[in-house]
Amino acid sequence: MRVIAGMSDRIALGDTAEYAQRVQALGYDVLHVPETIHDSMAVALLALEHTTTLRVQTSLTLAFPRSPMLLALQAWDLSLMSGGRFDLGLATQIRQNIEGRFGVPWTSPIERMSDYVTVVRACWNSFSTGEALDVHTDNYTLTRLQPFFNPGPLPHDPPDIWLGGVNEKACELGGAVADGFVTHPTNSHPRYLRERCLPALLRGQQSVGRVTGTVPLVGAIPIALGRTNDDLNASRQHQRAVLAFLYSTPAYRRTLELFGWQELGVKLQHMTRSNDWAKLGELITDDIFDALVPQATWADLPEILSSWFSGLLDGVLVQPPSDPADDYEFASVISAIGAI
Repeated sequence: MRVIAGMSDRIALGDTAEYAQRVQALGYDVLHVPETIHDSMAVALLALEHTTTLRVQTSLTLAFPRSPMLLALQAWDLSLMSGGRFDLGLATQIRQNIEGRFGVPWTSPIERMSDYVTVVRACWNSFSTGEALDVHTDNYTLTRLQPFFNPGPLPHDPPDIWLGGVNEKACELGGAVADGFVTHPTNSHPRYLRERCLPALLRGQQSVGRVTGTVPLVGAIPIALGRTNDDLNASRQHQRAVLAFLYSTPAYRRTLELFGWQELGVKLQHMTRSNDWAKLGELITDDIFDALVPQATWADLPEILSSWFSGLLDGVLVQPPSDPADDYEFASVISAIGAI
């Protein structure tokens, strides 16, 4: 199983190199770069520049505020300068953010993302072959790429394109067009994977005649984790609060629906609208939390992850220790998870 490190969006750009080097030294396979307050492509550039073996993937870059040609060029550069260690993860985001935060018109996100992937790959094909750029979709038309603006081919394969999502149409799109798919922290439970995500990925692959089982699935799983039992208890409280906040968003409630806990999401949303943030986590009872979140000390983590996700996921996101002084001990945990 591939082991992926997450990255706090609050890490300053000036600290990115040190963090990426630390992740590489711990033995992780991949670093996921988020996009909230920093440009994910800029962060990925810094991480790649200061590592030698670590694979870096944006998880996930917002597609719609960007020209597909511009993003195609950026990804091409990152892949070239890193020797092929960069993968491009793309996300749609919600309508309110696309319109209100970025000032970009909203259209159907599934169809638009499908077009976006098509156009990025068309750009890459023209870079590689020198063929004329002539791509027409419902959302994008690109017909101009003079030789002066063509960066030329890579000495290796183009980046993989990863998608993510929650709803079944997003999963189906991933199966149809993506090189890999990342689940959302609210919807990475084994039951969701078995009953919703994996069947939808399969339908997407079958809809375009792809060989089934060829789209790797990575789980961005919330894990209550600690070196000791006291650390584990503190992690439980933190993850409880994060999960409560996330489940207040209607689009993230698919796993709650599977367990018959729809009313919990409604209550959480009502609390956020009342600005009652401090007590959100209290609605996530111990029974609900234990059902949704894997929990382990470091020593038990490989066994717990194997029992939850073996045969379902190709990769799992595990956060590094908060204290770098613990890295030597934690490296053996990463190695054991990789052997699952």
